[in-house]
Amino acid sequence: MTQKSFKPTDEQRTIINHTGSAFITACPGAGKTRTLVERARTVLQDGKLRRGVAFLSFTNAAVEELEARLRGLRVLPTPLFPSFIGTFDRFLWQFLIQPFGIPSNAALPRLVPDKSDWDIVPFPNAQPLPFRVFDRDTGDADEDLLKEAGFDVETRNITAWETAAIRTQKSALAKGMIDFDDVRWIVSQRLGDSNFRDRVGKALAARFCEVIVDEAQDCNPADLDIVAWLKTAGIAIKVICDPHQSIYQFRGGVTDELMKFAKTFPDDQQLSMTGNFRSSPAICSAVVALKPPGGAATIDKPLGQHKHDLTPVHILSYPGTKVTAAIGAAYQKIAERHKIPLDAAPVIASTRPSGSNAIGQSTVSRTKEMTLLLAEAAMQYHFAFASGNRKEALVNLHRTVLYVQDRIPSLGRYHAHVAETDLDDGRWRPAVIAMANDLGVREGETADDWLARARSLLSPGLVGTRKIGQRLRRHNDLGSVLSRPPLQSSPARTIHSVKGMEFPAVCVVMTTQTSGGILDFLEGNPAAKWEEDARKIYVAASRAERLLVIAIPNSRLLRLKALLEKHGCSVEVTELARDA
Repeated sequence: MTQKSFKPTDEQRTIINHTGSAFITACPGAGKTRTLVERARTVLQDGKLRRGVAFLSFTNAAVEELEARLRGLRVLPTPLFPSFIGTFDRFLWQFLIQPFGIPSNAALPRLVPDKSDWDIVPFPNAQPLPFRVFDRDTGDADEDLLKEAGFDVETRNITAWETAAIRTQKSALAKGMIDFDDVRWIVSQRLGDSNFRDRVGKALAARFCEVIVDEAQDCNPADLDIVAWLKTAGIAIKVICDPHQSIYQFRGGVTDELMKFAKTFPDDQQLSMTGNFRSSPAICSAVVALKPPGGAATIDKPLGQHKHDLTPVHILSYPGTKVTAAIGAAYQKIAERHKIPLDAAPVIASTRPSGSNAIGQSTVSRTKEMTLLLAEAAMQYHFAFASGNRKEALVNLHRTVLYVQDRIPSLGRYHAHVAETDLDDGRWRPAVIAMANDLGVREGETADDWLARARSLLSPGLVGTRKIGQRLRRHNDLGSVLSRPPLQSSPARTIHSVKGMEFPAVCVVMTTQTSGGILDFLEGNPAAKWEEDARKIYVAASRAERLLVIAIPNSRLLRLKALLEKHGCSVEVTELARDA
């Protein structure tokens, strides 16, 4: 499906012309984005229309992709008003937080996205625990999250931390410092007031004739309540989702509630898009094989430009338990054989360290050692020119620099500091870009040379009593962290970061720790703990257009091969040597 020509299928045409609300399920590659664009064109083509369309999704990447398509095909009006395009979070902030503030609070709302990462420290030298562990209203700690944070729930008393968490929340709200978890709580409080619901619902219905919620599988129950309210306010709601791509369990995204919500739509409002305009036949078969149980009934027919491509799915089986650069090297050869440029052929993994290890980029485990944190932030920035995450990497470097300079007490306090000091991008970005360039590794430079230069760069901005040498100390692992980006390498990306995107080639890395449980789940032995991990692999594989490569430990090779072939997928196996 190209920008130039679009011949909708019957299913797509039904959605494009559908007036009123609808719950739409769409398989990977079904042409969802282009269909949304044409739906928008249909709604907005009447120049006399006084109301707009709101396009909502759940990641900046998805919003940027949709906006690029809308603008590229000249669908969005100029100026955009009364239409809106942005994340669901941004919609709530603009229409339900900024105009009305925080209930019973005169403070101006200020967004602090990393509030959940704040350290709760009830007394000097106490173990810091992240704010996300605690309920914002009661202060009660989640036992599972406490265990993840390394707190011994059997022998230690959490009361002091819970009290400190309540105190922290009260103080933050008094200053207007809220994150999107707070936003949803505030909105739920507002919507509990029937007068507010009716009044604001009418105002939004006067502005928007239709609200399109893309990637709705990432909704949490609170989000679904808000969507239901918009629907009852008289706005036509289009909810588009693939329930099997729900991979945001950490923010409350759940599939069961979504399917219950679907049942609130009449049968004539439950629509679907099938067929795959993105991928080759082998990839279509693989995607179905990797779909969680309950969804592998039929194979999506390849309908796009790669429908006659006979390239098999490649499996790279690697020895041992560690992900190594041998995976990236083998993948590079396959991609080059198919004449696919490496910058369009990412290595995708559930975690950044796994993807980085596969291309030979050093990473460090969780550490509070400032020297390693700074080195890793600097290297992430320079790698980001290949992966396309420069903005995120620059923010991370700025955060780390402020931490090293003792301007923030912890990394989690970054956005609070930015809000309190009104430190907008324009004020800090040029200086941090210059520092990032100066923190690049130079030819022939040793780790000690780099450290000396880093100290001289950060020392002028240091506050507090400790000297720069005490904050940036020598460390034996510094040399490995400062390893140069491979000159010829695919970018490493996390699965979450590529959601909603597509690439000519993809290498999906499965690890020793999770591949066994994922295969158990996909083979029909479902265990709830592996459900989201299985969905991640499904999401990652479905990004591929022409070439799909899956790296998996030797011990799981035969099981993966059998699973793929069971669904008619042609497979080619490459076993990596132990000393590769």
